[in-house]
Amino acid sequence: MLDKALIPFFQENMTFWPHLTEDEKNLLLDHSMLKNYAQSENIHSGDNDCVGVLLIQSGELRTYILSEDGRDITLYRLTEGEVCILSASCILSNITFDVHIDAEKASQVILINASIFQKICTQNIYAENFSYKSAIDRFSDVMWAMQQILFMSFDKRLTIFLLDEVSKTGSNVIQMTHEQIAKYVGSAREVVSRMLKYFEKEGYVKLSRGKIEVIDKVNLREMI
Repeated sequence: MLDKALIPFFQENMTFWPHLTEDEKNLLLDHSMLKNYAQSENIHSGDNDCVGVLLIQSGELRTYILSEDGRDITLYRLTEGEVCILSASCILSNITFDVHIDAEKASQVILINASIFQKICTQNIYAENFSYKSAIDRFSDVMWAMQQILFMSFDKRLTIFLLDEVSKTGSNVIQMTHEQIAKYVGSAREVVSRMLKYFEKEGYVKLSRGKIEVIDKVNLREMI
């Protein structure tokens, strides 16, 4: 059962909550719980894995697919207040590919039992609409990731990533290694390092161990 202290956060982010009956509300709360995941811990590992619906209370999750040779492509990342439906793939009958989910940072996640969530969706149109909208939003992220990988030059992909991170965090300093960035943009560490060194030479960024400082956002934007 969900801790009472987390119920307001749960209600705020499950926007269909006001449209549930009292029985449905109690059923959902009784079958939700707080889970802690360590950094780099795998949460969902693809085929035949149905963890449940995830509501991120703190931290960050990464969703990705794996190639046969073990190379991964990041589809999207989720942070506080966002919901992951693909971790409950057993309730989405049209999901035919394996999705993996890791905790990128130490994370606290509200885990909702998949079968209970499915039951509520089948009897409540507002919950069902929430489920479909969440899935569509995530697939929009997937298509954007695929579009970048398939049709954009790498310098533009890296530029978009850097500017997105600066916008998201509100800081010009990005605390990431080149290997982490390579994982997020679907490339090799060597390629990322080479392009970042070029950006530094052009005066767009300043590199130091484990971080990148964006110092010329105006000229970076002109590359997109």
